Amino acid sequence: MPIRRVLLGAAAVLAMVSGANAADAIVAAEAEPLDYVRVCDAFGKGFFFIPGTETCLKFGGYIRFETDFGPNLSGSSDWNSFTRAQFEADLRSDTELGALRGFIGFRGNADSGVGGATAGTSGNLGSGVFVDQAFIEVAGLKIGKFYSWWDDDLSGETDLLSSNTLFNSIRYTYDTGAFSAAASVDELEGVAFVGDSAREGNNNVGIAGSLAGKFGSASLSLIGGYDTDREDGALRLIGSVDVGPGSFSFAGVYASGVNAYYALSEWAVVAEYAYKATDRLTLTPGVQWLGNVARKDASFDIINANWSSNDAWTAGLTVDYKFTEDFAAKITANYYDEDNRPEFWSGFVRLQRDF
Repeated sequence: MPIRRVLLGAAAVLAMVSGANAADAIVAAEAEPLDYVRVCDAFGKGFFFIPGTETCLKFGGYIRFETDFGPNLSGSSDWNSFTRAQFEADLRSDTELGALRGFIGFRGNADSGVGGATAGTSGNLGSGVFVDQAFIEVAGLKIGKFYSWWDDDLSGETDLLSSNTLFNSIRYTYDTGAFSAAASVDELEGVAFVGDSAREGNNNVGIAGSLAGKFGSASLSLIGGYDTDREDGALRLIGSVDVGPGSFSFAGVYASGVNAYYALSEWAVVAEYAYKATDRLTLTPGVQWLGNVARKDASFDIINANWSSNDAWTAGLTVDYKFTEDFAAKITANYYDEDNRPEFWSGFVRLQRDF
């Protein structure tokens, strides 16, 4: 039986080489533990736990294409198109001090194709990526670069209610939900007007405050800002109330002189009505009066001087249309008429995809 002998010999060789016997157990390798991404619903929709931590993270932002219209908007051109990409990361966790938040917002503008980023919303934005916001927030304290209350204007695009809104700041807020009171110290760096040569350059500080309340379907907020270098400031009141199929909003501004927070006029009053025609379509007509507007040079740059005796008014319409979830259009057209200056039309067409 030569085949039988060959098989028995092969089995004996394998036994000697491996040292195996019938009593040995077969041990399977342990699988690596899987750390699945978990939803974090403590801070709202879209947050998830960073694997291996108790920190919650949310990504967001938008992609925007916009064409602006206005006199000499981009050099001698009366129109200008640009594309913007906004990417945001929001980190939050519960600590013994309360909710600890960290926020980073990156913005990229693509306009003329020329390198170098410039902040703004229209005209020669250049192309590049920069930090739009970055701040830390805990126990009512907020520090970093973020938008001030002056950025919280009306829902339409006709109102002119602020001049500069983004600063490096230290802010403290007391918030009960229905009522809030807050104060901030702002670095007013990079804010310049014609005739500012006597100032201390960028070593300028602003002090601002806010009082806000909610009363059912109505809300009211009062903010103020004082420019310590120019020794002038401004106050602004904004209110809103639901009326019929929409909401009525109004605002008033007073400025003692040209300052970083408001430099457009000594007085301003504005009103608008956001009419929700359908679930997708909102029409917002608005009108504003400006008393004793700021003096301007030939290039329409504001001069740091006493208010002029010119008054002005503006009126327009903003149309918001939601094509589908996270994809919408905004169109606005506004007429501006100032004493002793040519009147003009301005506006924009915007398409935006949020995420």
